[in-house]
Amino acid sequence: MPGIPLPTHASERAVASREQGAGARRRGTRRRPPQRSGLAALTGRFARFAPLARRLRPAYPRPGRTGWRRWMPSWRQWLAGWALSMGLTGSLLAIAYAATDIPTNLNTYATQQDNVYFWSDGTPMARTGWVRRQAMPLKDIPQDVRSAVLAAENESFYSDPGISVKGLTRALVRTVGEGDTQGGSTITQQYVKNVYLTQNRSVSRKFTEAMIALKLDNKMSKDKILEGYLNTSWFGRGTYGLQRAAQAYYGKDVSRLNASEGAFLASLLKGAGLYDPTLSKANHKRAVERWSWILDRMVKTGKLSPSERAKYKKFPEPLKQAQTFDTGKQSDYLVELATQYAKKAAHISDKQFDLGGYQIYTTFDRKRETALTDAVTKARKKALKDDPKTAKAAHYGASSVATDGRILAVYGGPDHRTQGYNESNASTVPAGSAFLPFVYAAALEHGVHKTRDSTATPVTPDSVYDGDDGVPVSTPEGPYWDRSGKKVAAHNDGKKSYGQITLRKALAESVNVPFMQLGMDTGLATVRQTAEAAGLLSSSLGPQVPALSLGSSTPSAIRMASSYATFAAGGTHIEPYSVRRITRNGSPVALKTPGPHRAVGADVAREVTAALTDSFRTAHADAAPASAQVAGKSGTTGDADTAAWYVGTNRSVSTAVVLYRIDLSKSLEPLPLKGIDGAAGADVPYDIWAGAMSPLR
Repeated sequence: MPGIPLPTHASERAVASREQGAGARRRGTRRRPPQRSGLAALTGRFARFAPLARRLRPAYPRPGRTGWRRWMPSWRQWLAGWALSMGLTGSLLAIAYAATDIPTNLNTYATQQDNVYFWSDGTPMARTGWVRRQAMPLKDIPQDVRSAVLAAENESFYSDPGISVKGLTRALVRTVGEGDTQGGSTITQQYVKNVYLTQNRSVSRKFTEAMIALKLDNKMSKDKILEGYLNTSWFGRGTYGLQRAAQAYYGKDVSRLNASEGAFLASLLKGAGLYDPTLSKANHKRAVERWSWILDRMVKTGKLSPSERAKYKKFPEPLKQAQTFDTGKQSDYLVELATQYAKKAAHISDKQFDLGGYQIYTTFDRKRETALTDAVTKARKKALKDDPKTAKAAHYGASSVATDGRILAVYGGPDHRTQGYNESNASTVPAGSAFLPFVYAAALEHGVHKTRDSTATPVTPDSVYDGDDGVPVSTPEGPYWDRSGKKVAAHNDGKKSYGQITLRKALAESVNVPFMQLGMDTGLATVRQTAEAAGLLSSSLGPQVPALSLGSSTPSAIRMASSYATFAAGGTHIEPYSVRRITRNGSPVALKTPGPHRAVGADVAREVTAALTDSFRTAHADAAPASAQVAGKSGTTGDADTAAWYVGTNRSVSTAVVLYRIDLSKSLEPLPLKGIDGAAGADVPYDIWAGAMSPLR
């Protein structure tokens, strides 16, 4: 520019530049820095970290070092690497923890249990289900037993976060190095494995287990976790959970275990196949050593006093063989009855019942069941010995029922596995003359009608009826005709005639003719109503024809025993039932139990019982002393004698026995009993009845 000389030297140009910049700043403008490429810009930004990077960057070989030290990182590099790895690990664990959810569905084996049935005395009778497990509330497991498990498996359980970092690390190292994941698990982790995961051994499963355990420990109480663990762990002998283990190894409930027994069961958690002392001498040695170690650990952790420890010097030898239940034979018939009743009375669905966990306390009396089964077995063997061909088709059904409705015993058949239906509960053959007491009771209770529109005329035990054989049955309009146009007439056993006979004597001597006419006079609808009120099912009574009075109905042995019990109970009936109490995992289940209702008046019941007492003494004069409260009656059906009954009571128990023949391979038609001991087999039911009632004497 004219008037201003241009700088010619570099220093002069620099000064001029600075002056121009200062002038620009004074004028409010700023000279923009020169634009640089993207790579240059990035390099510039990180240039400030260059000094730190130079200090941390490995320089190999390192100056100022000799030997192998020239190739080792500095302590700063070690520290930086450790901090970086810890940060990354922590971040990964936090992400994994947040991403892991506690599964909503439990393993099938973790929830399914067996159902256990008990005799009336509280001892185990049978079990059903594929899994031997019975969950118990933690409060029902003794503290010493819990402490033994904690001492053996995880003494820091109540203070740890659900996992053991040291143990987990050791387990992971062993998994990678040796393919073995045993060890390193807390009780929480073991519980998670039992109920949420599979039993496969892998690093991924172990990692998932740890994440779920951490979350579960934050959401579930320690007591609940321990309870779940004790109820889902494997103890050998086919059992899961402490309750079933206590029964399998010591034959008693877990609530009755002491610290010594608990210490042995705790040792099984390390491996039941290695610590069941009954399997081998080596197992016995291992079991004793671990049992002693666990007790010592309990002392060390303050859970067992030294004086208490001193009491347990002798190893608590378990049962050599787990107690087995009598299944496949009579107990299966008992289980069948109890199951049907339990589901109905407690409103338990099939699905709920199959999940198990129910304790079903039945009404079945072990001694009476044994006596009844032995009596039938004895009769069956004798019949097979005397006439094998005839006896092969023989069927026996029996039941004992208390006056308060409890079913005490049943005989359902020789073996439930080969005969699935229950003879004691089957409506198969007619009751015959064993039905006469219901006709007698109906007449005494309601009176008779001599004409269609007349009022009822009272009937007493001394009322007289015609007892001659073959007397036609009459109605107010005249004789009763069947569909073929013949007069209907009743026949006595052996077609014997008795002339005029009182009703009480007719019942005692089982004279049929008076009772067919008595049924018509009383009204067949009234007879039917009385039989139902006493306990027979309407479905078993059949058509309402004159033959109803002579026992054309087909009641079961259970129902006949229950109905006769009504008379022994003074006319009050309670429906027969087989379950008195149900619990699930120790908690009561609401159970509807039958209540009493008046079937006939007390005076009528006394008269029926008196006539049945006469019947018993007439037929079996030497069987019981005069003071015995025994009443009973036999029953046969028709001329062919295809069924024989004996039903009777002794004080508060009633038993009914039925014998009949059917060759199921050919037809369902009943066959004559001739050839099975006694007169048409009539003595066999009584012999069985007497054997079954023997515990009462």
